[in-house]
Amino acid sequence: MTTTIRTLLLLRHAKSDYPSGVDDHDRPLAERGVREAAVAGDWIRAYLGDNSEVDAVLCSTATRTRQTLERTGITAPVQYVDRLYNSTPGVVIDEINGVRSRFAGDIGDHGELATLLVVGHEPVMSGLALNLANEQTADSAVAQEISAKFPTSSIAVLRTAAPWDQLALGSAELVDFHIAR
Repeated sequence: MTTTIRTLLLLRHAKSDYPSGVDDHDRPLAERGVREAAVAGDWIRAYLGDNSEVDAVLCSTATRTRQTLERTGITAPVQYVDRLYNSTPGVVIDEINGVRSRFAGDIGDHGELATLLVVGHEPVMSGLALNLANEQTADSAVAQEISAKFPTSSIAVLRTAAPWDQLALGSAELVDFHIAR
């Protein structure tokens, strides 16, 4: 019996603009953000390699997260989740725990959702990355970099043998971090 290793990608939205009179939820990407989101998508595809792809996406409903996902060029099935905007790590874990039922009709070729992308906001993305791992399961250099700053267009990569519905604090391995610039 083999254990499926799942990959969780946590992407902070790309650089947003601050137009006058526009509510925070509705802020669009800045020109720099449009470029960076495309770079983030390229990095994710290169990181996963030719034999793997993003199987599903959970994305905040904020305009800047939607535009970030669109500009990445990732075409996996997506669920836009209002709870991911102005969220907490616990809420995001709760949403991740429910992905099998959310994407039941969209699961990959082998009936497994092996790679999940979450597009969200700070400070949730960094807190989630650092707390899903622990001192024994985090690459210390990666954890230090995330602790220092999780800029726009950054991607944390975690791996876990736990099924998505059992993902919990300390149940993943923090393996990589990339700032898409």
